[in-house]
Parts: sequence; structure tokens; C-alpha cells
Amino acid sequence: MIQGTGSFVGKSIIVAGLCRVLKQDGYRVAPFKSQNMALNSFVTMEGGEMGRAQVVQAEAAGLQPHVDMNPILLKPNTDIGAQVIIQGKVFRNMNADEYHGFKKEARRRVLESYARLAERYQVIVIEGAGSPAEINLRDGDIANMGVAEAIDAPVLLVGDIDKGGVFASLVGTLELLSNAERERIKGFIINKFRGDFNLLAPGLKFLEKKTGIPVLGVIPYLMDLYLPEEDGVVLEKICFQGRRQVSIAVLYLPHISNFTDFDPLEKEPEVNLRYVQSGQKIGEADAVILPGSKNTIEDFLFLKREGYVDEILALRRSGKMVIGICGGFQMLGRTIRDPFGVETSLGGVEGLGLLNVETMLKREKMTFQVKAVPLTGEQEILQGYEIHMGDTERESCVPPIFKIIDRLGQKVEVEDGAISADGKVWGTYIHGLFDNDGFRRRFIDFIRRNKGIFSWSRSEDFNYRAFKEKEYDRLAAALRNALDIERIYRIIGVP
Repeated sequence: MIQGTGSFVGKSIIVAGLCRVLKQDGYRVAPFKSQNMALNSFVTMEGGEMGRAQVVQAEAAGLQPHVDMNPILLKPNTDIGAQVIIQGKVFRNMNADEYHGFKKEARRRVLESYARLAERYQVIVIEGAGSPAEINLRDGDIANMGVAEAIDAPVLLVGDIDKGGVFASLVGTLELLSNAERERIKGFIINKFRGDFNLLAPGLKFLEKKTGIPVLGVIPYLMDLYLPEEDGVVLEKICFQGRRQVSIAVLYLPHISNFTDFDPLEKEPEVNLRYVQSGQKIGEADAVILPGSKNTIEDFLFLKREGYVDEILALRRSGKMVIGICGGFQMLGRTIRDPFGVETSLGGVEGLGLLNVETMLKREKMTFQVKAVPLTGEQEILQGYEIHMGDTERESCVPPIFKIIDRLGQKVEVEDGAISADGKVWGTYIHGLFDNDGFRRRFIDFIRRNKGIFSWSRSEDFNYRAFKEKEYDRLAAALRNALDIERIYRIIGVP
């Protein structure tokens, strides 16, 4: 089990890298995180919803994601409450106190999922959540030491040196653990190091002498390594060099979800992709994208308060493109109604009015992996997934943009989304569209033509899936170089 001195110390990436190392060495390996709190989620082949971090880890292990890899997913919808998803299905909304009382049942579900994985795989690499030293959450813990003790897993503790205070955070974490918990920790990993290693060496010797626990390696700050993020956009990754032909702005909503939809665009050499955060202007953009949201109505009211609605409408009047994905699609319509109080007590709001569609939020969440074909342009089969609690109806004069032909392996014919007459405004419920290389390139080419660029020399076509596979291998190579892998194997108990 990989635990950390806090959130964002690199647990998810290290688990993914170790999964890749073990896969390369011939082991049947799977990732596991008992409880995950994130707005970025994914739908499995069976229609279950799980956190994106375990999807990345499953890909690194060469596996199809399964909800047993993340049996409890918490999707915050208020400052004190979240939607609780158990083994892929929505259970109900709970506030923090209600969920604390529910942990006994949650623990049972966690151990069920772990047992199923343990029957199928030789090694399971487990990711902790936050810190094991959160003493207020120790009672009934199902995220850190509670899981490690239940399944008798050795623990490696990760500290982030880039934030400063890594030695204090590692030693301080040990001080707040029980004797039995401290004995479970078999090694330290220092993550995100940049600088002269010779200056760090005395600190490592002190740490080992002070605690009696070995340092298993120091991982450098992997600035040029790309892997999808789970909990937030890492803006320092999004840097641009030289002149780019296409500028795309994504609005960073307060309840933004599934922002990994846009990762493939970020890596396109012709595209300048940027996230517009609160207080920033959209400014010049060839296209603006409204992403998914866990609270569409509140996020749309945020756009009105911050003046973004006026900016979006002005961009539309000037001939720019406006795209909406899932919650963003709902915002493009005339109204969003919430008669059941799914998101708010307001009952509904008027939308941007850029598409003649109306949305009603419903109690039941729809989660499907899908295949779809565009109803404009080339008729290639696209893969993606749906996660939404709304139903959107179009006026008869408004055409759909896609036809869904497969949901969870069953043939269907479902019209999806809507598109304006000039093709410059469209919305859809399908996530993951830009992972499809052909669709992504045609989208970029449409933007080029819309801004008057009719001839260009395209860079070599970018294959997103192949790119990710290469990055997983690079991550594994970095961990092999930085960590004592042989010693980690002895800790795991495999040759």
C-alpha cells in the first residue's frame, strides 16, 4: 500500500508506475483504492462509475478498469456533502456526519471488492487517501491504515519534498500513528525532488537513523512526464512554446468534472489550450468549451456573476465556436429545470439560449459506455461514455450532432446532442470524444477553416492512445531508476 503524508504528494502516479513495472516484469497486477473523493470519473464497460486515477492505474497495468478497483467514490456537490457511489452505482447523497455513520457498511463493500481482486491477481498495489495521520478520521478508517490492517498489507510512505518540510512531515506522520501502524511502514519514498542530490543525502541519513525505516528512493520532479490528472488541472503543465494556430479556452467551473476530456487537445502541437479560472477573462479564443459540472445550475449562475455569459455571447456574435460537454451542453440551451431539487432549491434557470433545447434534471443517473457516429462529416465510429442526471429535448428544427449506436454492448439508436445551423455551436452528453484521433483532428481543422486558415502543413498525426502507453513506460523507467525496486519486491513478498 502506498500512503502519503498528505494529499497531492504523488501517491496516484507512484501506484500507476509500480503497476507498470510489475506488468513489465510479468506479474498479474491490479490497482486498488478503497475510497476516492473526486469529481473526475469514468464509466466502465459494465456501466459502473469509478475514479479516473484508478482508470489510469488500470491502463498502466494493461487492464480494463473495473469498479472493484475503486469501490467507494465520493463526488462532492456541496462544501459538506457528496454523492456516494458504491461499487459503481449511486447510493445516495450524504453529508459528512451521515457518511461517518455509514462507514461500517462501506468497509464491508470495500473488503468485498478487494477479495474479488485478490482472487484474480498476484499483486495488488493499493493507494491510500490523504494522510494516515488524520486522527479525527481514524475511527472506522477505510482509506489508509484501516485497510492495510484488514488485509495485512505492508506500507510505503510518500513525502513531497517540493512543498518543503518533507522530513518533518514524514517524522510527524509516524509520531501520530500507533505502534502497530508504525511497524507496518516498511520504507519511505521522497517524491518531486529537484536540486543537488548531495545536499539531500545528509537529511536521508538522519531520517533513517531517527526512524529506523529505510529510504527506498528519491523520485525527481517529472516535469516533462504527462499523465491524466484526477483532482485538478495542473496549470504548470500547460505551457506553450512558439506560435499555435488554434486557441481553445476551457472555463474552469467551480464544480468542474471530467476535465480529462480535454487532455488530448492539450497535447496537440497546433493547439494552445488554456483553462480560464475565476477572475480571468476569456479574451481571444477561436473556441470556448463549457465542460462537465457536478452542479450545473450553480456553475451557470457563477458564469453570470463573473461576466462570462456576456463574454461567451460576444464570442458567438463574432463567429467563434462555443462547445458544451454534458453540463456545459445543458448550459447552452434555453432553460435548465430542476423540479426534484437534484442540484438546487431554485427550481431552474434560464441558460445561454445558443441552442433551442431544454433540460430537465432527474433523480436517476445515466452511466453508459457508448459508441456513436457523427451525423455531420465523416461517419467514423467514436467511443466515449455518458454520466448525467438530465434529459435534454431539442426543438424539431434543431438537429442532433451524434447518433449513439451502442450502449454497454447493446445495439441502440439514440440521438444525442444538438448543433447550430452553421456548425459553430454544439453540445453533447458524450465524454471522451477528443480521445478519438480522427474526430479530434477534424475538430481542429474546422476551427482553422473558421478563422480563415485554408492551407496548412499538418504536424505528424498524434495518436493519443499510443502516446499514453509511451508515457506509462517512461514513468516505469523513471521509478526503476529512482527506487530500490528489488527491495520493494522483497517487501511485497514476490521474487
